[in-house]
Amino acid sequence: MQNTIKPKSVDEYYKLFPKEIHPMISEMRNIIQKAAPKAKEIISYNMPAYKQHGVLVYFAAYKNHIGFYPTSSGVRVFADELKAYKTSKGAIQFPINEKLPVKLIQKIVRFRVNEDKEKFERKILLKVNFSKNKKPSSVKKS
Repeated sequence: MQNTIKPKSVDEYYKLFPKEIHPMISEMRNIIQKAAPKAKEIISYNMPAYKQHGVLVYFAAYKNHIGFYPTSSGVRVFADELKAYKTSKGAIQFPINEKLPVKLIQKIVRFRVNEDKEKFERKILLKVNFSKNKKPSSVKKS
């Protein structure tokens, strides 16, 4: 991908790459959309991202691999299943010359959907509890 072009959609992102990589980008996109059908597809950090309450996952195409970014928890929880792939704190590299591990990617995306939902629900609960415990400020009479 050329660094000077900033895609505004995943379709625009897709067009930035050689035709040989298109099937893998399409497959990754489809896997994520099926595992997170309510997620909104956006571009964030110049790469495809999928968001519900917060961003679930990102992915990016490179010359030799597809980078998959399910946050650090998505890598940590599935560490045993990811031993065949190069990983870092929040990233996984799937080589271009190998088939994508569809079931594993689906499991990771579903995990992130649930994690995102739980985080959102905790946030709402905190807001509700805070507003219940908040006392109205006293009004001064003149």
